Amino acid sequence: MEHKPIVLERLFNAPIHKVWQSLTDKNEMKKWYFDLAEFKAETGFKFQFMGGPDEGTQYLHLCEVTEVIVERKLTYSWRYDGYAGISFVTFELIEKDAKTLLRLTHKGIETFPEENTDFAIHNFEEGWNEIINNSLNDYLEKAD
Repeated sequence: MEHKPIVLERLFNAPIHKVWQSLTDKNEMKKWYFDLAEFKAETGFKFQFMGGPDEGTQYLHLCEVTEVIVERKLTYSWRYDGYAGISFVTFELIEKDAKTLLRLTHKGIETFPEENTDFAIHNFEEGWNEIINNSLNDYLEKAD
């Protein structure tokens, strides 16, 4: 059964090109997101990173960029090495005056093994809330 995706919106006091750069430049991403060995906003580009609860299991995330519309939309698959399931993360950028509305959608979380509590929907909600509303927001405010 498909569940409702996580959708999180945040208006940033930053121009769209700056928000796009923070989502697609690996040197910028490591300041607020994950430290990726390599990242390219190109369809078919595969990347991976380790992540998980601070005091818990760290998971190898396997991702592949599936859609890119420069300064508008970035989608990539998100799965875990050694575990069933695949989800998709989409960042959409909408210009609002000189600000940028970011809409994050993460769908397919229900495909992950439900017996693993690390994959519970509330963990993803808390994680994205922290990443977007705190880490990315703080990063963009300091970048000015």
